[in-house]
Amino acid sequence: MHSSIAHEKIILASKSPRRKRLLEQFGLDIQVVPSGIDESRIPRAEPEQYVESLASAKAVSVARLWPKAWVIAADTIVVLDNRILGKPADRDQARLMLQQLSGKTHRVLTGISLCCRSKKCCSTRAVTTEVTFKVLSDLEIEWYLSTGQPYDKAGGYGIQGRGAFLVKRISGSYTNVVGLPVCETIELLLGNKVIEFRASKTMQSKSKSGE
Repeated sequence: MHSSIAHEKIILASKSPRRKRLLEQFGLDIQVVPSGIDESRIPRAEPEQYVESLASAKAVSVARLWPKAWVIAADTIVVLDNRILGKPADRDQARLMLQQLSGKTHRVLTGISLCCRSKKCCSTRAVTTEVTFKVLSDLEIEWYLSTGQPYDKAGGYGIQGRGAFLVKRISGSYTNVVGLPVCETIELLLGNKVIEFRASKTMQSKSKSGE
C-alpha cells in the first residue's frame, strides 16, 4: 500500500526523467505531457520572477488541454552574479560556463507551478539553493566535458551525475538543484488536497500494538 494517495489526476508538464522519478518515489502515478512552449517568448526579468513566469506558462499551457487535472510544471536556471546561465549549446560554451563557476558560489533557482483550470487554481513560487564549486583545473573541466553530461543542463552541470565532484557545498534544497524542490512541491500538493499521506497497514498494526 502506498503511503501517499492522489485524489486527482496529476500531470507533469516536463519531459525530465529526473523530475518524474522524484515525484514517483511518493507512489504517485504521473502522466507526462511536455508543454512545448517557446521559452524565448517569456520576457527576461529578475531571476525569481523570470523562473516563476516560465513555470507558470508551462503549467497553464498544459492545463488548457487537461482542465480537470492538476498540472505540475517546473523550470530551473543557474544564476551567477545575477546573470542567468542557460543550457550550453556546444562544448566551448559548456567549458566557458564551468570556468566561470569554478571556485565561486552561484544560485540555482527552480520555479514550480501547480495549476487546475476547472478549480481556478494556480500556485507558483521560486525556490533558491546556493551552490559552491571547488576550484576546477583545466584537466577536470575537460574530463567532465568528455562525459557528455553538461549539454542538456542549465549551467552546464548536473549535481546528480558525475558533476557531483564539482560541488564543494550547497546551502538549501538538494533536489532543487536536481530540478524539482521536493519539499515545496509536495507541500503544494498537500495544501491543495491533491494528495494525502496515509500510514501503511504494517505501520498501523505496529501503532495499535504499541511498538
